[in-house]
Amino acid sequence: MKALVYKSTGSWYVVKTSSGSLYNARIKGKFKLEGITSTNPVTVGDEIDIEIEDGEDRSAVITRIHDRRNYINRQSPSHKYQHHIIAANIDQTLLVCTLREPRTSQGFIDRFLVAAEAYHIPAVLVFNKSDLHREKERLQFEERKEMYEAIGYTVILMSVEKNEGIKEVQKILWHKTTLVSGHSGVGKSSFINALVPSFALKTQEVSGWSGKGLHTTTFAEMYDLPFGGRVIDTPGIREFGLVDISKQELSHYFPEMRPLISECQFNNCLHINEPGCAVKAAVESGEINVERYVSYYNILDSINDKEYK
Repeated sequence: MKALVYKSTGSWYVVKTSSGSLYNARIKGKFKLEGITSTNPVTVGDEIDIEIEDGEDRSAVITRIHDRRNYINRQSPSHKYQHHIIAANIDQTLLVCTLREPRTSQGFIDRFLVAAEAYHIPAVLVFNKSDLHREKERLQFEERKEMYEAIGYTVILMSVEKNEGIKEVQKILWHKTTLVSGHSGVGKSSFINALVPSFALKTQEVSGWSGKGLHTTTFAEMYDLPFGGRVIDTPGIREFGLVDISKQELSHYFPEMRPLISECQFNNCLHINEPGCAVKAAVESGEINVERYVSYYNILDSINDKEYK
Protein backbone atom coordinates (compact mmCIF):
# COMPACT_ATOMS: atom_id res chain seq x y z
CA MET A 1 0.00 0.00 0.00
CA LYS A 2 1.33 3.45 -0.94
CA ALA A 3 1.64 6.20 1.66
CA LEU A 4 3.28 9.56 2.29
CA VAL A 5 5.51 10.40 5.28
CA TYR A 6 3.98 13.25 7.29
CA LYS A 7 6.19 13.20 10.39
CA SER A 8 9.60 11.81 11.23
CA THR A 9 10.65 11.27 14.84
CA GLY A 10 13.88 9.46 14.07
CA SER A 11 12.77 5.86 14.49
CA TRP A 12 8.98 6.06 13.96
CA TYR A 13 7.14 7.84 11.17
CA VAL A 14 3.56 9.07 10.89
CA VAL A 15 2.38 8.13 7.40
CA LYS A 16 -0.84 8.76 5.51
CA THR A 17 -2.33 6.58 2.80
CA SER A 18 -4.14 7.94 -0.28
CA SER A 19 -7.46 7.18 1.47
CA GLY A 20 -6.43 9.45 4.37
CA SER A 21 -5.70 6.73 6.95
CA LEU A 22 -2.84 7.45 9.38
CA TYR A 23 -0.37 4.84 10.61
CA ASN A 24 2.69 4.77 12.83
CA ALA A 25 5.34 3.15 10.68
CA ARG A 26 8.88 1.91 11.20
CA ILE A 27 11.63 0.79 8.85
CA LYS A 28 11.96 -2.88 8.07
CA GLY A 29 15.63 -3.83 8.45
CA LYS A 30 18.26 -1.51 7.01
CA PHE A 31 17.64 0.51 3.89
CA LYS A 32 20.36 1.29 1.41
CA LEU A 33 19.19 4.24 -0.65
CA GLU A 34 20.81 4.38 -4.08
CA GLY A 35 23.25 7.29 -4.09
CA ILE A 36 21.92 8.77 -0.84
CA THR A 37 23.36 8.10 2.58
CA SER A 38 22.29 10.39 5.36
CA THR A 39 21.59 10.49 9.08
CA ASN A 40 17.89 9.91 8.28
CA PRO A 41 17.07 7.26 5.65
CA VAL A 42 13.38 8.25 5.59
CA THR A 43 12.21 11.86 5.63
CA VAL A 44 9.02 13.92 5.53
CA GLY A 45 7.60 14.02 2.00
CA ASP A 46 8.91 10.58 1.06
CA GLU A 47 6.57 8.40 -0.98
CA ILE A 48 6.69 4.88 0.46
CA ASP A 49 5.11 1.44 0.40
CA ILE A 50 3.87 0.01 3.70
CA GLU A 51 2.59 -3.28 5.05
CA ILE A 52 -0.03 -2.90 7.76
CA GLU A 53 0.61 -5.00 10.84
CA ASP A 54 -2.03 -6.99 12.69
CA GLY A 55 -3.37 -5.40 15.85
CA GLU A 56 -5.27 -2.32 16.91
CA ASP A 57 -2.37 0.12 17.33
CA ARG A 58 -2.47 1.18 13.64
CA SER A 59 1.18 0.32 13.05
CA ALA A 60 2.86 -0.48 9.75
CA VAL A 61 6.22 -1.43 8.30
CA ILE A 62 7.92 0.60 5.56
CA THR A 63 8.95 -1.84 2.85
CA ARG A 64 10.04 0.52 0.08
CA ILE A 65 11.05 4.15 -0.42
CA HIS A 66 10.24 5.44 -3.89
CA ASP A 67 12.80 7.50 -5.82
CA ARG A 68 12.83 11.11 -4.68
CA ARG A 69 11.96 13.81 -7.18
CA ASN A 70 14.20 16.12 -5.15
CA TYR A 71 15.24 16.83 -1.58
CA ILE A 72 16.95 19.57 0.38
CA ASN A 73 19.62 18.84 2.93
CA ARG A 74 22.10 20.44 5.30
CA GLN A 75 25.17 19.38 7.19
CA SER A 76 24.22 17.09 10.07
CA PRO A 77 24.63 19.02 13.36
CA SER A 78 26.11 15.91 15.02
CA HIS A 79 28.07 14.33 12.13
CA LYS A 80 30.23 16.90 10.35
CA TYR A 81 30.75 14.82 7.20
CA GLN A 82 27.23 13.47 6.90
CA HIS A 83 24.11 15.23 5.78
CA HIS A 84 20.62 15.43 7.16
CA ILE A 85 17.75 15.49 4.68
CA ILE A 86 15.22 18.13 5.77
CA ALA A 87 12.40 17.12 3.40
CA ALA A 88 11.80 15.39 0.05
CA ASN A 89 9.55 15.84 -2.99
CA ILE A 90 8.87 19.54 -2.44
CA ASP A 91 7.69 22.15 -4.96
CA GLN A 92 9.21 25.17 -3.24
CA THR A 93 10.81 26.36 -0.04
CA LEU A 94 9.85 29.37 2.00
CA LEU A 95 12.53 30.87 4.24
CA VAL A 96 11.08 32.92 7.09
CA CYS A 97 13.56 35.65 8.07
CA THR A 98 13.50 38.40 10.69
CA LEU A 99 15.57 41.55 11.03
CA ARG A 100 14.93 41.73 14.79
CA GLU A 101 14.30 39.25 17.60
CA PRO A 102 16.10 37.18 16.33
CA ARG A 103 18.13 38.62 13.46
CA THR A 104 18.59 36.48 10.37
CA SER A 105 22.01 37.20 8.89
CA GLN A 106 22.48 37.61 5.17
CA GLY A 107 25.08 34.83 5.32
CA PHE A 108 22.43 32.39 6.58
CA ILE A 109 19.95 33.48 3.88
CA ASP A 110 22.54 33.08 1.12
CA ARG A 111 23.63 29.62 2.31
CA PHE A 112 20.00 28.52 2.30
CA LEU A 113 19.46 29.92 -1.20
CA VAL A 114 22.56 28.10 -2.46
CA ALA A 115 21.14 24.79 -1.15
CA ALA A 116 17.78 25.49 -2.83
CA GLU A 117 19.54 26.38 -6.13
CA ALA A 118 21.67 23.23 -5.94
CA TYR A 119 18.56 21.05 -5.75
CA HIS A 120 16.55 23.15 -8.26
CA ILE A 121 13.93 24.10 -5.68
CA PRO A 122 12.35 27.57 -6.06
CA ALA A 123 12.84 29.69 -2.93
CA VAL A 124 10.73 32.52 -1.50
CA LEU A 125 11.97 34.91 1.21
CA VAL A 126 9.40 36.07 3.77
CA PHE A 127 10.49 38.73 6.24
CA ASN A 128 8.27 38.41 9.31
CA LYS A 129 7.81 40.71 12.35
CA SER A 130 7.51 43.91 10.33
CA ASP A 131 5.61 45.28 13.36
CA LEU A 132 8.97 45.41 15.21
CA HIS A 133 10.72 47.40 12.47
CA ARG A 134 12.19 50.77 13.27
CA GLU A 135 13.62 53.08 10.62
CA LYS A 136 16.86 51.06 10.58
CA GLU A 137 15.04 47.80 9.81
CA ARG A 138 12.74 49.44 7.28
CA LEU A 139 15.74 50.62 5.28
CA GLN A 140 17.44 47.25 5.70
CA PHE A 141 14.38 45.43 4.39
CA GLU A 142 14.12 47.70 1.33
CA GLU A 143 17.81 47.02 0.55
CA ARG A 144 17.35 43.24 0.91
CA LYS A 145 14.16 43.28 -1.16
CA GLU A 146 15.82 45.20 -3.99
CA MET A 147 18.91 42.98 -3.91
CA TYR A 148 17.07 39.63 -3.95
CA GLU A 149 14.31 40.63 -6.37
CA ALA A 150 16.96 41.85 -8.83
CA ILE A 151 18.28 38.26 -9.07
CA GLY A 152 14.86 36.63 -9.39
CA TYR A 153 13.67 35.81 -5.86
CA THR A 154 10.22 36.66 -4.50
CA VAL A 155 10.45 38.75 -1.30
CA ILE A 156 7.43 39.38 0.93
CA LEU A 157 7.06 41.52 4.07
CA MET A 158 4.80 40.00 6.73
CA SER A 159 3.60 40.54 10.26
CA VAL A 160 1.82 37.53 11.75
CA GLU A 161 1.21 39.67 14.85
CA LYS A 162 -0.74 42.28 12.82
CA ASN A 163 -2.11 39.81 10.23
CA GLU A 164 -0.32 41.62 7.41
CA GLY A 165 1.12 39.94 4.31
CA ILE A 166 -0.31 36.52 5.21
CA LYS A 167 -2.80 36.49 2.31
CA GLU A 168 0.03 37.29 -0.11
CA VAL A 169 2.04 34.33 1.14
CA GLN A 170 -1.04 32.09 1.16
CA LYS A 171 -1.47 32.56 -2.61
CA ILE A 172 2.06 31.24 -3.16
CA LEU A 173 1.23 28.07 -1.18
CA TRP A 174 -1.88 27.03 -3.15
CA HIS A 175 -1.69 23.44 -4.39
CA LYS A 176 2.03 23.12 -3.70
CA THR A 177 4.14 21.24 -1.16
CA THR A 178 6.17 23.93 0.60
CA LEU A 179 9.03 23.54 3.06
CA VAL A 180 8.91 26.31 5.69
CA SER A 181 12.31 26.93 7.25
CA GLY A 182 14.29 29.48 9.26
CA HIS A 183 15.85 30.15 12.65
CA SER A 184 13.97 29.30 15.84
CA GLY A 185 11.83 32.25 16.92
CA VAL A 186 11.19 33.79 13.48
CA GLY A 187 7.50 32.80 13.62
CA LYS A 188 7.23 29.70 11.42
CA SER A 189 4.71 27.95 13.67
CA SER A 190 2.81 31.20 14.33
CA PHE A 191 2.56 31.73 10.57
CA ILE A 192 1.18 28.22 10.00
CA ASN A 193 -1.30 28.76 12.86
CA ALA A 194 -2.41 32.00 11.18
CA LEU A 195 -3.07 30.06 7.97
CA VAL A 196 -4.95 27.26 9.72
CA PRO A 197 -5.77 28.04 13.39
CA SER A 198 -7.05 24.49 13.98
CA PHE A 199 -3.46 23.19 13.76
CA ALA A 200 -2.70 24.95 17.09
CA LEU A 201 1.06 24.46 16.73
CA LYS A 202 3.12 25.25 19.81
CA THR A 203 4.82 28.62 19.78
CA GLN A 204 7.22 30.23 22.23
CA GLU A 205 8.62 33.67 22.85
CA VAL A 206 12.17 34.49 21.80
CA SER A 207 14.63 34.04 24.68
CA GLY A 208 15.04 37.56 26.05
CA TRP A 209 18.57 37.26 27.38
CA SER A 210 20.08 35.82 24.20
CA GLY A 211 17.79 37.17 21.49
CA LYS A 212 17.81 33.67 20.03
CA GLY A 213 14.69 31.70 19.33
CA LEU A 214 13.70 28.73 21.43
CA HIS A 215 13.06 25.44 19.65
CA THR A 216 9.33 24.67 19.57
CA THR A 217 9.20 22.21 16.67
CA THR A 218 11.22 19.11 17.52
CA PHE A 219 10.65 17.12 14.33
CA ALA A 220 9.72 18.06 10.77
CA GLU A 221 5.99 17.62 10.18
CA MET A 222 3.77 18.05 7.13
CA TYR A 223 0.23 19.51 7.24
CA ASP A 224 -2.52 19.47 4.63
CA LEU A 225 -3.82 22.95 3.82
CA PRO A 226 -7.61 23.32 3.50
CA PHE A 227 -7.23 25.43 0.34
CA GLY A 228 -5.02 22.79 -1.34
CA GLY A 229 -1.37 22.01 -0.89
CA ARG A 230 0.80 21.09 2.07
CA VAL A 231 3.31 22.84 4.32
CA ILE A 232 6.22 21.23 6.12
CA ASP A 233 7.07 22.84 9.45
CA THR A 234 10.71 22.25 10.39
CA PRO A 235 12.75 22.58 13.59
CA GLY A 236 14.54 25.91 13.84
CA ILE A 237 17.95 25.89 12.19
CA ARG A 238 20.71 27.80 13.97
CA GLU A 239 23.32 27.31 11.26
CA PHE A 240 23.00 26.04 7.70
CA GLY A 241 25.99 23.92 6.75
CA LEU A 242 26.18 23.11 3.04
CA VAL A 243 27.07 19.62 1.83
CA ASP A 244 28.08 18.07 -1.49
CA ILE A 245 28.93 21.44 -3.06
CA SER A 246 32.48 21.94 -4.32
CA LYS A 247 34.33 25.23 -4.58
CA GLN A 248 34.30 24.86 -8.35
CA GLU A 249 30.52 24.67 -8.64
CA LEU A 250 29.50 27.19 -5.94
CA SER A 251 29.22 30.16 -8.34
CA HIS A 252 26.70 28.17 -10.42
CA TYR A 253 24.27 28.51 -7.49
CA PHE A 254 24.45 32.31 -7.46
CA PRO A 255 21.93 33.29 -10.22
CA GLU A 256 23.66 36.62 -10.89
CA MET A 257 27.00 34.88 -11.48
CA ARG A 258 25.77 32.03 -13.70
CA PRO A 259 25.57 33.96 -17.01
CA LEU A 260 29.09 35.38 -16.51
CA ILE A 261 31.00 32.20 -15.68
CA SER A 262 31.66 31.31 -19.34
CA GLU A 263 33.12 34.80 -19.93
CA CYS A 264 35.97 34.32 -17.43
CA GLN A 265 39.47 33.92 -18.91
CA PHE A 266 39.99 30.58 -17.11
CA ASN A 267 37.37 27.84 -17.11
CA ASN A 268 38.28 26.87 -13.53
CA CYS A 269 38.02 30.45 -12.25
CA LEU A 270 36.96 30.75 -8.60
CA HIS A 271 36.36 34.52 -9.03
CA ILE A 272 38.77 35.56 -6.27
CA ASN A 273 42.09 36.81 -7.66
CA GLU A 274 42.31 35.28 -11.15
CA PRO A 275 43.00 37.67 -14.07
CA GLY A 276 40.26 38.20 -16.66
CA CYS A 277 37.44 37.34 -14.23
CA ALA A 278 34.04 38.47 -15.54
CA VAL A 279 32.39 38.01 -12.13
CA LYS A 280 34.85 40.32 -10.33
CA ALA A 281 34.47 42.88 -13.13
CA ALA A 282 30.68 42.76 -12.60
CA VAL A 283 31.15 43.34 -8.86
CA GLU A 284 33.40 46.33 -9.55
CA SER A 285 30.91 47.81 -12.03
CA GLY A 286 28.02 47.34 -9.59
CA GLU A 287 26.26 44.77 -11.76
CA ILE A 288 26.66 42.21 -8.94
CA ASN A 289 25.83 43.36 -5.41
CA VAL A 290 29.01 43.52 -3.34
CA GLU A 291 27.27 42.02 -0.27
CA ARG A 292 26.27 38.96 -2.28
CA TYR A 293 29.87 38.67 -3.48
CA VAL A 294 31.08 38.81 0.14
CA SER A 295 28.63 35.98 0.93
CA TYR A 296 30.02 33.99 -1.98
CA TYR A 297 33.58 34.55 -0.73
CA ASN A 298 32.69 33.50 2.84
CA ILE A 299 30.88 30.35 1.69
CA LEU A 300 33.75 29.48 -0.66
CA ASP A 301 36.19 29.88 2.23
CA SER A 302 34.14 27.46 4.37
CA ILE A 303 34.14 24.64 1.78
CA ASN A 304 36.98 22.18 2.31
CA ASP A 305 36.05 19.96 -0.66
CA LYS A 306 36.20 16.84 1.55
CA GLU A 307 33.70 14.40 0.14
CA TYR A 308 30.71 13.84 2.37
CA LYS A 309 29.81 10.30 3.30
